[in-house]
Amino acid sequence: MKRTIVISFSLLLTVTAFAQKKDYPITSVPFTSVKLTDRFWLPRIQTNHTVTIPASFERCKTTGRIKNFEMAAARSGKFCTVYPFDDTDIYKTIEGASFSLSLIPDKKLELYIDSLIQIIGSAQEPDGYLYTARTINPQNVHPWLGKERWEKEREHSHELYNAGHLYEAAAAHYLATGKKNLLNIALKNADLVCSVFGPDKKHVAPGHEVVEMGLVKLYRITGKAEYLNTAKFFIEERGHYKYDSLSKDPYKNGSYWQDHKPVVKQDEAIGHAVRAGYLYAAMADIAALTDDKDFLNAIDKIWNNVVQKKIYVQGGVGAVGDGERFGGNYELPNATAYNETCAAIANVYWNQRMFQLHGESKYIDILEKSLYNGLLSGVGMDGKSFFYTNAMEIKRHFKHGDMEAERAGWFTCSCCPTNVTRLIPSIPGYMYALKENNVYINLFATSTSTITLNSKKVTITQQNNYPWEGNLLFTIDPASAMAFSLRIRIPGWAQGQAMPSDLYAFEDATTKKIVIKINGKPIEYTMENGYAVITKTWKKGDQIRLTLPMHVEKIISNEKVVNNKGKVALQFGPLIYCFESPDNSGATSNLIVPENTSFTPAYQSALLNGVMTLQGNGLAVIVDPDKNTVTTTAQTITAIPYYSWAHRGKGEMAVWVPQKVSGIEILTD
Repeated sequence: MKRTIVISFSLLLTVTAFAQKKDYPITSVPFTSVKLTDRFWLPRIQTNHTVTIPASFERCKTTGRIKNFEMAAARSGKFCTVYPFDDTDIYKTIEGASFSLSLIPDKKLELYIDSLIQIIGSAQEPDGYLYTARTINPQNVHPWLGKERWEKEREHSHELYNAGHLYEAAAAHYLATGKKNLLNIALKNADLVCSVFGPDKKHVAPGHEVVEMGLVKLYRITGKAEYLNTAKFFIEERGHYKYDSLSKDPYKNGSYWQDHKPVVKQDEAIGHAVRAGYLYAAMADIAALTDDKDFLNAIDKIWNNVVQKKIYVQGGVGAVGDGERFGGNYELPNATAYNETCAAIANVYWNQRMFQLHGESKYIDILEKSLYNGLLSGVGMDGKSFFYTNAMEIKRHFKHGDMEAERAGWFTCSCCPTNVTRLIPSIPGYMYALKENNVYINLFATSTSTITLNSKKVTITQQNNYPWEGNLLFTIDPASAMAFSLRIRIPGWAQGQAMPSDLYAFEDATTKKIVIKINGKPIEYTMENGYAVITKTWKKGDQIRLTLPMHVEKIISNEKVVNNKGKVALQFGPLIYCFESPDNSGATSNLIVPENTSFTPAYQSALLNGVMTLQGNGLAVIVDPDKNTVTTTAQTITAIPYYSWAHRGKGEMAVWVPQKVSGIEILTD
C-alpha cells in the first residue's frame, strides 16, 4: 500500500485518489518515477538530503522555531523569533524531507519528522487553529497581529500563509509515507478555515498567497469540494477592498499584495514577487480544475508581461528590494537587483503549470532558465549556505543594503533556505509529461524513467552530459511494441532564441535544423509548439540521438532596458555566465568585451565541482593614479556559470559587461 502511494505522487499532485472531471490536460510524470544517475542534479539532491535538510531542522531548533511550537503546546511563554510566519520554516523543511524520503529512504529522518509532527499537533488548538504567534499568549501577540484571529490577515499576520505551507507539507508527507498524522492536523485546520471564510462568511484576500495552492492539494487528496471552493474564493476576493487608488505607495494602493484590482482584470505582474508567483500558480490550478477561462486569460497576459518586460536574463524576478517586488516595465537594474530565491522557486511552480495548461515549450524554457540559474545560485555547493537575493553585479566601490556578496548559513527571515529544501528533490518531476498518446520530454539528465501510457509500461533512458554537452541519447523500451508520439523539447536557446520575447536576443543568432536519428538513420519530424514530434510504433531498444548546438552566445537586451545598453552577457546551453574577480586579475568592473571577441568553452573538472569555463581575449581598463592616466590593456577574460559564483571569497562579479569604453568613473578604493 505504501509503495503504491509513493509511485502515484507528483509535485503537482495530478494523480488523485478520486475521479475528477476536469484537470490539467497535460499530466506530469511523478518525480518518484524518474531515477537520476547524472553528475549534475543527483549530487545536489543527495546533498539536499544529507546536508541541507538536517541543517535546516537544526537551525529551526537553535533559532527557537521549534520552541515556539513547544510553548504553544504549553500555552505559555513568549514568541521567541522575529516573524509570525516562522512556523513555515518547519513546514517547508518537512515538505522537502518528505519529498526526499520518496527518493532516499531514511528511517531516522522519518522518525524525526514524526517527532516534530507530534509537537505541531500539540500546538494546535481544539478547533483546529494553528499559529504559534497567537496561541502562545493570545493576550500579548506579535505586533503584526490583531487582537482577534484573522484581523490583520489582509496585511501582515500571515495566518493563512502559515496554513498554506502546513497543507503543502501535509500533502507531501502523506503521499510520501502513507501516514496521516500531519494530514489530519492540516485537514482539521482547513476545515476551520473553510468554516470561517466564504461568500456568506468572513471576506478577506490573504496578504501572502500560498493557502490557495495548499487547499488545492488537500482537495486533490480528499476530493472535498469545500477546499477547492475556498481556494477560488480567496483568489476572487482580491481587488474589492477599498484602498487609496490614487496613491503610488504599493502598500496603500493594494498592489503590493496583488489586491489593487480583481485578478481577472490584472494584466501586469506587480507587487511582492513571491506572493505574485504563488497567486499565479494557484490561478492556474483553479483554471485547470474549474475550467475558468477568465483566470486563464489573466495569467496568460501576466506571463507575457513578465517574459517580455520584467524577467532578468538568468531567470530571476522581482527587481526592487523595497517590498521585494516587481518594478515597472523594463526596470531591471543590475547594481541593485533583488531576485529573491523564493521568487525563482515560485516562477518554477508557475511555469510548470502554464506548460500543463498549454503544452508549449516556452514555459519549460523559462522553467529551465530559472532552475539552472536563478534558483541554483541561491544555494551553495556545500548545501548549507544561501543567497536570499541574487545579485547581477558586485563592485567594490558600491554597497547596497540588499546586496549579498557571499552566501550566509541562515537569515532572520529564512524563507529561502527552507524553500530550497522542498524544490530540489522534486526536480525529476519536471522531466516528463503525458497527454493522451503523447509523451513529452522536457528536461535532460542521465536517468531512467518508467512511464505508464494508456495502461502500458514504457521505459525511457537518457544518456547525456547535460548541461555541458548537447549530445542526447534516448532509449525507448516499451513492454511491447506500441504506437505513440514522442515530443522532445528543442530549447529556444538551441533555435537562436535567448528568451521567448524580444527582451533579450542573441547578438549573432544562427539557426540550423537539428538532425534527429533513430537507430542511426536520420528521420523527418515535425515541430509543434517547440517540440520535435516523432510518431511511430516503438519497439524495445529503439534509440533516438540528437545534438543540441552548444555555442557560446552573446546576449543583448532590448534597448528599453537602459542599464544594459552597450553591454553583453554570455550563455552556453541553458547556462547564463558571469565574470568573477578570482578568474580576472582580481576585478570585473573594469572588463571590456569587444564586439569581435570570441569565447572558447573548456571543461575544468577541478574548478567549482566541475564547470565549463568560457575564455576569450578581452580588455581591461587600467587606472594609474601616479601618472593620472587611464588606459586599456589586452587581457584573457574568463566567465563561469552564474550559479557557481561566490564560492571563493568576496570579490567582484558581473553578468553584463560593456563592449566598448563609453565612460569612466573616477574610482578610489
